[in-house]
Amino acid sequence: MLQGKTVLITGGTSGIGAAAALELALMGARTYVVGRSRERCESTVRHIKRVGGNPDVEYFRADLSSQTEIRRLADDFKRKSGTLDVLVNNAGAVFAKRRLSADGLEMTFALNHLGYFLLTVLLLDRLKAGPSGRIIVVSSHAHENATMDFDDLQCEHHYERLKAYAQSKLANLLFTYELARRLQETSITVNALTPGAVATRLGSNNGWLKAKVRNLVYRANGSMVSPERGASTIVHLASASKVEGATGGYYRDSKVSNSSDASRNIGDARRLWDVSEQLTGVTSVLLGIPASDGVLPHP
Repeated sequence: MLQGKTVLITGGTSGIGAAAALELALMGARTYVVGRSRERCESTVRHIKRVGGNPDVEYFRADLSSQTEIRRLADDFKRKSGTLDVLVNNAGAVFAKRRLSADGLEMTFALNHLGYFLLTVLLLDRLKAGPSGRIIVVSSHAHENATMDFDDLQCEHHYERLKAYAQSKLANLLFTYELARRLQETSITVNALTPGAVATRLGSNNGWLKAKVRNLVYRANGSMVSPERGASTIVHLASASKVEGATGGYYRDSKVSNSSDASRNIGDARRLWDVSEQLTGVTSVLLGIPASDGVLPHP
C-alpha cells in the first residue's frame, strides 16, 4: 500500500496516466496529476476522489513542452510538499508535422524527452528527502528500431513523425539508465517500462477521429490493450515491494525485459545527458548528481 506516500504523475488526465493515478490513489497515495487542460485536470481529480474515496488528490496544470512551465511546476510542487516518493514521467505525444516548442525546440524531443529530464532533475531534492524515492519513465517498444541521430536531434533536415517518436522513446531509456548509474549510491531508484500498444488519446492532437478509428481497429483484432492494463506496470513499479531497491531496469507486463542494444550505449547516454543539460540550462553537478561510472545496476 502507499499510505503516507506522495506521487506525482505527468500526463495524468487521460489514458494510462489517469488509470495509474486512480490505482495509486486507491492504494492510499497522496496523488498529484499534471495536465495541460484545467477542465480535464478538474474532471480527473473529481473522478478519482469519487471512485477512489481518497480526498488527497490534486492537480497541477502545465504544458511540459515548455521549460518555463516545467520550472513553475517544480516550484509549485515544492511549495506543496517536502518529499516526493514516486515520480511518474508519462506525458507524451506524437506530432504529424514538425512543430517547435515555446523554447524553439522540436516538439517531440522537447516534450517526450527534455520534459522528463528537466522535471526529474528539478525534483531530485524532494525525491532524496524521502526514504526511498522511485522514478518511473514511460518509454515504448517503439524504441526498438530507433537510433540517436545526434547530427539532427531537432529533425531539421527531415521530419517523419514515427521516427521522431521512436527516437524520443529511445532517449527515455538512455536517460533512465544514465540516471540510474548516477544515483546508484542513493536511495532513489530509476526504472523504465513499455505499456504495450494501448488504446489512448496518443495522437489525438493530430485528429481525434484518426486516433479513435485506430484504437477501435487495433482493439478489435486484439493488438491493443486497455489503459488499465497498460497502466499495470506503472502501478507495479510505483508500489510493489519486490522492486524495492531495483534500479536501471526496463519492464514489460511488470517483468524485467530486454531493451535494444542502442538503448544500452553508454557513450550515447552520456552524450544525450550533456546535450540535455545544454538545452535546458541545468548543470546537474550543482544539483548533486555525480557523473556515472558506466556500470549499470541490475534491476
